[in-house]
Amino acid sequence: MAYLAPIHKPTSIRHALKLQLREPGEDCLVVARANRLQIYRQNQDRILELQYSTTIYGKVTMLEKVRPASSNTDHLFVGTDQYAHFTLSWDNANARFRNEHVLEDLEDNTARDSKSDSKCLVDPEGRIMVLDFFEGRTTIVPLKQSRKGRRKGGVTGSELGTPHTIRIPEFFIRSSAFLHGTDQPEVALLYEDGNNRVNLKTRVFEFDGKGEFVRESNGSRLSRVALDNAATLLIPIPQPPGGIMLLGEHFLEYFMSPSTSSRPHPGRDSSPNSGKSILKKLETPTIFDAWAEIGPQFYLIGDEYGKLYGLTLEVVDDHVRDFSIETLGETPKASVMVYLGDGYLFIGSHSGDSQLVRLRAIEPKIELVQTLPNIAPVLDFTVMDMGNQAGEGQPNEYLSGQARIISCSGAYHDGSLRSVRSGVGLQESGIVAEITGIRDVYSLRSSAASKFDDILVVSFVDETRVFRFDAQGDVDEMDSYHGFSLSESTLVAANVLGDHTVQVTGTGACLIDSESGTTIAEWKPTLGQKITAASANEEQVVLSVGGESLTILDIRTKFASIKNKSFGNDSQIACVTVPPSLNVCVIGFWENSKVSVFNLDSLDIVFTEELNSSNEASVPRSLLVTQLLAGQPPTLFVAMADGVVHNFSINLEDFSLSSKKSIVLGRQQANLRSLPREDGLFNVFATCDHPSLIYGSEGRVVYSAVTAEQATCVCPFDAEAFPGSIVVATPEDLKIALVDTERTTHVRTLHMRETVRRVAYSKKLKVLGLGTINRAVESGTEIMMSYFKLVDEVQFKLLDKWDLNEDEMVECITRADLVVASFNGSPTTAEHFVVGTSYLDDQNDKSRRGRIIVFEVTTDQKLKKLVEITAKGACRCLSTFDGKIVAALTNVVVVYSYKYDTPSRPSLDKLLTFRVANTPIALSISNNFIAIADLMKSVSVIEYKRGEANEPDSLVEVARHFQVVWATAMVALEDDTFLESDSAGNLIVLHRDVNGVTEDDKRRLRTTSEIRLGEMVNKIQRIASAPLPDEMAAPSSSEIVVPKAFLATTEGAIYLVGLICDDKRDLLMTLQSQMATLLRSPGDLEFNKFRAFRGANRTEYEPNRFVDGEFIQRFLDLDEEVQGKIAKGLEGGVEGVRAVVEQLRRLH
Repeated sequence: MAYLAPIHKPTSIRHALKLQLREPGEDCLVVARANRLQIYRQNQDRILELQYSTTIYGKVTMLEKVRPASSNTDHLFVGTDQYAHFTLSWDNANARFRNEHVLEDLEDNTARDSKSDSKCLVDPEGRIMVLDFFEGRTTIVPLKQSRKGRRKGGVTGSELGTPHTIRIPEFFIRSSAFLHGTDQPEVALLYEDGNNRVNLKTRVFEFDGKGEFVRESNGSRLSRVALDNAATLLIPIPQPPGGIMLLGEHFLEYFMSPSTSSRPHPGRDSSPNSGKSILKKLETPTIFDAWAEIGPQFYLIGDEYGKLYGLTLEVVDDHVRDFSIETLGETPKASVMVYLGDGYLFIGSHSGDSQLVRLRAIEPKIELVQTLPNIAPVLDFTVMDMGNQAGEGQPNEYLSGQARIISCSGAYHDGSLRSVRSGVGLQESGIVAEITGIRDVYSLRSSAASKFDDILVVSFVDETRVFRFDAQGDVDEMDSYHGFSLSESTLVAANVLGDHTVQVTGTGACLIDSESGTTIAEWKPTLGQKITAASANEEQVVLSVGGESLTILDIRTKFASIKNKSFGNDSQIACVTVPPSLNVCVIGFWENSKVSVFNLDSLDIVFTEELNSSNEASVPRSLLVTQLLAGQPPTLFVAMADGVVHNFSINLEDFSLSSKKSIVLGRQQANLRSLPREDGLFNVFATCDHPSLIYGSEGRVVYSAVTAEQATCVCPFDAEAFPGSIVVATPEDLKIALVDTERTTHVRTLHMRETVRRVAYSKKLKVLGLGTINRAVESGTEIMMSYFKLVDEVQFKLLDKWDLNEDEMVECITRADLVVASFNGSPTTAEHFVVGTSYLDDQNDKSRRGRIIVFEVTTDQKLKKLVEITAKGACRCLSTFDGKIVAALTNVVVVYSYKYDTPSRPSLDKLLTFRVANTPIALSISNNFIAIADLMKSVSVIEYKRGEANEPDSLVEVARHFQVVWATAMVALEDDTFLESDSAGNLIVLHRDVNGVTEDDKRRLRTTSEIRLGEMVNKIQRIASAPLPDEMAAPSSSEIVVPKAFLATTEGAIYLVGLICDDKRDLLMTLQSQMATLLRSPGDLEFNKFRAFRGANRTEYEPNRFVDGEFIQRFLDLDEEVQGKIAKGLEGGVEGVRAVVEQLRRLH
């Protein structure tokens, strides 16, 4: 059984609409992202703010608005890809959508889906709505009028009537629009006929005096044949002047409406054929994609290349005399444009970021106001793992922020690399100073009467600097402060009991009166020893002197009470901490990497924990005890020198340590600092090469990366001007920032301005290999060029580039460990990049259809081509195993050997081939088994068999899925379990039964789980799991789902796929089934129908052994009564189900 959950929800916007949905006279923006509806509103600064978001059980394919006579707000008409059509209104009392009207029985299993996008048109006079989603058929929905008749100025006073489906001869409609000011509803159609010619015509829908639909007929006036083959859009022009504008690749043409073209046109001949259209040629050919009306005489148009144009009509005496078009600027390629008023335009994009821009009369004429990030479509991705899980404290590396997903997003000039990372956000408030060499920072309050932090102590290697902040946030550096020693490094600075301040340096500890600044007490080690580590709470100061002895200074007695304990050279102290309110301190030792808890009164050891580690250099370097979880004991954190962080639960009765969990945060030691929360608990900020925030959530300790990759040290800083902030030191500066309390998804963008088609990551070389495609228009001709590029893993800085041949496109890239030399029979390997290509035009040379190229990355991070071979087919995908390269060419899979014939020149030699049914589109190798996903014939598994007794090696098919599946991606989840996606948006889990009774059982891949995702998947990547130590190898008894793979879709979503543990399968399936019977989405849509497998030859009624994690997570949001109904009969009841769902939620 399989489990599916989103870790990054769809971001592509194809549909958007402005309407008055929530309040009369209040405009809002509704956008559709795949199966999600979102409502935005502009605030006082004109920034779009998300007001509401909900899930629809169906992918949204159309949005429109209608205004019933009984309503003072608009209703939202929604259509989905499963032919569900309904209207929604806004329920102010419950702050959610309310179902109004559902159109029944519009699906027709005998009809073919339209080749173009589904269309919804509303008559501007409010008489009918036209729906187009099948070839050769159109659906007419009458809009019932109020008794007072039609209201002038839009679709008002209307309710949905009974739909009528009629046949039309136009099969491929490119664009359509209602004409304004006609006696009967009339639609202009831009369509492609059977001879691939583009034509324009109109259709009239006739109604009788009672408003009942009578018939459909051809319009008599607007008709053109053999237009520009690249004509794409029709823009209806309201009256006056009326008419329609045709947007072609080479020209724009305005057609007068039938009601006005017969009237005399000023300045023109009034003969029957004159004045019916105005044609204007474009200076530069282009393809238009979207438009928005600004006013009756001004329109905005977006094209394929991201340019925004302004179209102005010159109207004289209610006739269009002329029109002009000008370029306003550049934006992401628009899928939809919505004018929000006052010069603000929303641009929704599928292939780039969506934007809110402001139109200006002066240059620049487009001002960017807001960006809504979009990673769609994801063409490829790779996972950059920054640490390996060293315990069971974290379900997967992406969740912890120790891995980030690098996606190839967008297309052409919107193409980009996106770093998608789950982490805690850090928002900078200001820079204190540009300072280098900071070792640590401490915040103080200048007196006990102060409610805010106003002193910042900054420690360097050989000095200390002090900064004072006033109530307005102005900062001054102080030459001296309260007797502080500023000529040496500070180890501890803190406010302590009795309005005192303590400072600890390498030479001593000083207790200072905060009001007067006088020194109350001072202590220095004897014999010139140095203090190597220190910690303080309100009552004690704990010091490590010379690394060999422990000294306790009592603040309550003004250092009069001093306790000492010596350990000698054999037990060197590495770090110390003294927690508040506990009569113990914790010490980390170099010897055996052990941590001991000491009683502060007797200095006796209470408990010792040896941190067993295979790395002898790993010792504890930072300790922290804090209250992370409500209602639970304090937590001890131990940061090791090699980047591992352990955490323990402290027993408050005997101070023993238990419940050890571990995680690798980075490659360097982490320095730990507690950050107070408003609820009285604390978070922990760990600064290392990959900074992380550690916090408690739902009874568990959660590690999450912070978007502060250069932070070296931090401290809390609750200043009056910067409440709830922290101070962050980096190698370049010192700044104040706000840090989130929990993780969210963060996206960092590198705009490439070209399509990034493929990506591969080398962890050893610390570089990314990119396959890109650049599109340019020169002299009206589109030119395509493709490159292989090398960029670094941190800043994505371009290191080197290799130009491919003319008309050659990159198809695939893989990282490979290949032999580089052999010494005394022991081969040496190094990481290389292998690139597969294809040619756009192979008519002149049919033997040269693709190449396979092996690149080496030199020590100065440059590309060096080692070897290439010409393939007789396009190289669609590549993989490697056992030093060999496996290539999927057209109709065949080839295994190549890679070896050095001479000491300086390698070669690629064909070893074996295996012919497939059609075109292989994905490879996944596990041990010596190669899984192949075919374009049409689903998945087959072949085995690489080594020859015995001088027999040659061979490729033998051992299993196959005997069904027609139009595959788009595939990966092996386990040795005998495979996940496949198809072009209809389905996910299929296949299993090979190697222990089957018959040979046919062993050869047949059987479907064990299937679900409809509703989005086309471009890439699936298996989650690599590092082997665990022996004591951790057994699965945790609390484990519910084992993460197995990530997958990315064309809608910009990234999902986690896992396998459900055996003992939880019945619980999760029953939970999903019982929720599905009670819960529906807006439009009264059923979950089971939405997620049921849907293909060209088969449609199911519910998902098969596949659990939707996002759906069952809704259980937590339901009221107790509904939860009780759902949990009835389930193990653990409501509380047990809630605990399971909460644990699953931490996976995504």
